[in-house]
Amino acid sequence: MDQNLLNIGFGSTVVSDRVVAIVSPNSAPMKRLKDEARDEKRLIDATHGRRTRSIIVMDSNHVVLSAIQAETVSQRYNMQRESK
Repeated sequence: MDQNLLNIGFGSTVVSDRVVAIVSPNSAPMKRLKDEARDEKRLIDATHGRRTRSIIVMDSNHVVLSAIQAETVSQRYNMQRESK
């Protein structure tokens, strides 16, 4: 796998250098962020029909939904950063 791609589950990846934040979707501000991104056509749903367990904010202002826990995605991100 290319070092610049971060696996966010079920065969989906994002460019790790462009990740701004990896957050849990449970709080009201995160739900608002997701709804605003959907309204503005900036939402990318990579859950493959599963429950959203993490929200990834990109530097392009896109919001990516993943079915993988935020902690797991963060660990993958940190491991990738350490291996560089």
